[in-house]
Amino acid sequence: MAELDARRAEVISNAAKVIQRQIRTYIARKEFVALRKAATHLQTLWRGKLARKLYEEIKREAAAIKIQKNVRGYHARKTYTKLRLSAIVVQAALRAMAARNEFRFRKQTKAAIIIQAQWRGHRSYSYYKSMKRAGLSVQCAWRSKVARKELRKLKMAARETGALKEAKDKLEKKVEELTWRLQLEKRLRTDLEEAKAQDIAKLQLSLQAMQVQLDEANATLVKEREAARKAIEDAPPVIKEMPVVVVDTEKVDLLTNENEELKTLLKSQEKRADEAERKCAEVQELSEERLKKMEEAESKIDQLQESFQRLEEKLSNLESENQVLRQQALVMSPTKGLSGRSKTAVIQRSPENGHLLNGEIKATADLQSPVPALKDAAEAEQRPQKALNDRQQENQDALIKCIMQDIGFSGGRPVAASIIYKSLFHWRSFEAERTNVFDRIIQIIGSAIETQENNDVLAYWLSNTSTLLLLLQRTLKASGAAGMTPQRRRSSSATLFGRMAQGFRTSPSGTGLSFSNGGMIGGLDALRQIEAKYPALLFKQQLTAYVEKIYGMIRDNLKKEISPLLGLCIQAPRTSRASLVRGSARSHANAAAQQALIGHWQSIVKSLSNFLKTLRANYVPPFLVRKVYTQIFSFINVQLFNSLLLRRECCSFSNGEYVKAGLAELEHWCYEATEEYVGTAWDELKHIRQAVGFLVIHQKPKKSLDEITHDLCPVLSIQQLYRISTMYWDDKYGTHSVAPDVIASMRVLMTEDSNNALSNSFLLDDDSSIPFSVDDISKSMNQIDLSEIEPPPLIRQNSAFNFLLPRAE
Repeated sequence: MAELDARRAEVISNAAKVIQRQIRTYIARKEFVALRKAATHLQTLWRGKLARKLYEEIKREAAAIKIQKNVRGYHARKTYTKLRLSAIVVQAALRAMAARNEFRFRKQTKAAIIIQAQWRGHRSYSYYKSMKRAGLSVQCAWRSKVARKELRKLKMAARETGALKEAKDKLEKKVEELTWRLQLEKRLRTDLEEAKAQDIAKLQLSLQAMQVQLDEANATLVKEREAARKAIEDAPPVIKEMPVVVVDTEKVDLLTNENEELKTLLKSQEKRADEAERKCAEVQELSEERLKKMEEAESKIDQLQESFQRLEEKLSNLESENQVLRQQALVMSPTKGLSGRSKTAVIQRSPENGHLLNGEIKATADLQSPVPALKDAAEAEQRPQKALNDRQQENQDALIKCIMQDIGFSGGRPVAASIIYKSLFHWRSFEAERTNVFDRIIQIIGSAIETQENNDVLAYWLSNTSTLLLLLQRTLKASGAAGMTPQRRRSSSATLFGRMAQGFRTSPSGTGLSFSNGGMIGGLDALRQIEAKYPALLFKQQLTAYVEKIYGMIRDNLKKEISPLLGLCIQAPRTSRASLVRGSARSHANAAAQQALIGHWQSIVKSLSNFLKTLRANYVPPFLVRKVYTQIFSFINVQLFNSLLLRRECCSFSNGEYVKAGLAELEHWCYEATEEYVGTAWDELKHIRQAVGFLVIHQKPKKSLDEITHDLCPVLSIQQLYRISTMYWDDKYGTHSVAPDVIASMRVLMTEDSNNALSNSFLLDDDSSIPFSVDDISKSMNQIDLSEIEPPPLIRQNSAFNFLLPRAE
């Protein structure tokens, strides 16, 4: 009990201690919380007082600074106003003195200029009169020299006919060789297909035989099993067990072995069938490859035949021109004395123009006629001929005076080309041995296009020269074509627009030129060909040169106009680009900045639109307009793409967005201009479009080399993609270029292609050649009808040009 009491007292004592400890802890914590709350309140009050005191000091200091600023500003404005008034007074005095001196100097200069102008005018007029006299003599000598030089060149070109014949023979041999190869390939292909069919038939027969043997073996096995089963059932019970089991087991084993052998044989036959099918597939692939090679050979043969035909046409044309030159040389050769000749030539002239006509020289064999009688006949003939020549000269002057003016168009057809062609045809100038009307027309065209900056004049003459050249090509033919060998085809397609007439002849509808009062009414069948002389052929060649020259001048003028703007279109202005990035919250400011960004592109679009209006107003053929814009867009592509590759600041994300917006403006213009005048010009921007598309795509590191080269940029080369990828930087979102392994792959491909000279250059070249062929133009020209074209008033008033009036009058 004592221990229990002691234990109870100890437990009670411990419980009392725990209670006391908890109560003391509670009291101490309560005192601590109250003390902390009081301290926090005191700190808050004290800090508020300090803050109010500091605020008062800052307020007083700010008021003092403001008072000092106002006082100092007042003193500064007062001093500046006083200084400005003084400077204005001094400047006014100095400017008045300078103005008086300038007025005095200008007065003296004007008087001196008047004196100098009078003296220089007198001196220049005297010098002009002397130079005019000297120039006329020099021009006569120079033109005769140029004519002789041109004659020598044409004779040399005629001698080159032999070289063209050799080239034709080589091409014939090559065509024969390719034809023989093609026939050999066809025979090999036929033999291969026959051998393949025989092998397949043999394999199918062997497979069928094996299948029949297998079916027979299976049937025999079933019959043996049925016989064994019946024998077992019919045998006595005593002797049933031992002999029957042995016999049946042997038969079953024998049949099992035969079955296994048949199965192995079947598997071997199946393997042989698989091998035969595989060989058949290989043979088919080989035959397909040979078929492709054969098709390529056929295409090469077609190309060679086309080139062979072109050479034949060129050869025939050169031979005809050679014959014309021989006739010209005979005509221009110095005549010998009339007394030594056995017959005299009396030249018959046209009753309207006085030109020498081919085939109208009458020879009279009069060996006993005296020379004075010939002289009298010549003088009697020259008197009416002189009057005819004077009247023809007046008509030519009237024609030249008319075409020197801009006489416009009638129903979309050039009036100048129409009246020139009709007049020359009516006067039979194409059949003349000697005439200067062609030279005068060429001089008019040359003097008209001397002002290379006037696109309106150039477009007017491009429309007229192309139409006139087309008419000449359909009408004229070389005079020596009738005496050529019949095996060669007659064609005049060696010059520009040469095969245009051939295209019209082969077309079912024809072009149907119709004239009035000129003996040329109807379509192509009613239009007779004229055997042209040397002046007419030379005139056609000069027109060809002028068509190409005027086309090049028009194209180059547009290039010069847009070249300064292209330098501004490749890189976005920094101010506008920064305003777009920082001011994204303000839509109005962003719209103004965006308009400023594409201002240069809109200038290019405006130039293109004005140029198109000029060409359409002068009825330039749409085919030539399409070619102009195709070359212009190719020029834009070359300039922008080369600038992008050469300048690192252009290979940025924001700059790509800027160029993409400009290209969208060009695309919209192409849509509005219609395909009739623009054609496929938009496709010429494929390099810059794909490069800009690569710059503005996101997640470039995730793109593989195959996706970049085949999906994103199939036109760009590895060198160009490598340069764009290494020069790329993102100033807008901070994205990275393509992955390093893609860069390494590009570097490896560039190393492999380093031996190829064509792939070393990553820049594009601008093609400034004439981009159209004769066949393209001949297919694109529309029907030309000259019957209802009204002549200008200057021609209508002249009775000598009544043949130009429409049939209704």
